[in-house]
Amino acid sequence: MLKNKIIKLLIGTNNKGKLKEIRGLLPKNLKTYSPSDFKLKSPIENGKNFRENSLIKAKYFYKKSQITCLSDDSGLEVDLLGGKPGIYSARWGGKKGNFTKAMNRVFKELSKKDKNWKNKKVKARFICALTIYGSDKVIISAVGKIEGFIANSMKGKKGFGYDPIFIPKGKNITFGEMKPLQKYKIDHRFKAIKKIKKFF
Repeated sequence: MLKNKIIKLLIGTNNKGKLKEIRGLLPKNLKTYSPSDFKLKSPIENGKNFRENSLIKAKYFYKKSQITCLSDDSGLEVDLLGGKPGIYSARWGGKKGNFTKAMNRVFKELSKKDKNWKNKKVKARFICALTIYGSDKVIISAVGKIEGFIANSMKGKKGFGYDPIFIPKGKNITFGEMKPLQKYKIDHRFKAIKKIKKFF
């Protein structure tokens, strides 16, 4: 376990949407930094799952900044696509991380599997793996998941990433249509952060 509570933290992501959401979920008295404060680029993520990739990022950013780092690796798994895009969720957006392109690819791949997919409930989930890595070399990790379905078109301009095509279970609107606070109270990142809040 950690010897002391964490009072300053580097949030290891260069994704502005993710950074904003994580900051919003962390305690307000915590001093947070981002890789851009140190002009740090993201490392190559060559892990086999979300947990491995979040550890790669946390270790890398800690070593470069010497500040305890919290890294997140997250993505969308679609059952009809055998769990894809999964850990390659960001890569489906191409080099520029164009998520409209990524969402259209999801639709295209679904149509290849089943032409009538739009009339069915296509199960999917968002997964978030968080890792904290610091001077104690203590690795704390947590995983959060939220189950749901794929919308048959992009809906809503809020959120980021695949939010406009994901309808959480029990709701009838996408993450892209939800107010940030509504989304933050139920999503995969909230569930993962809830498990590690005691360290701050």
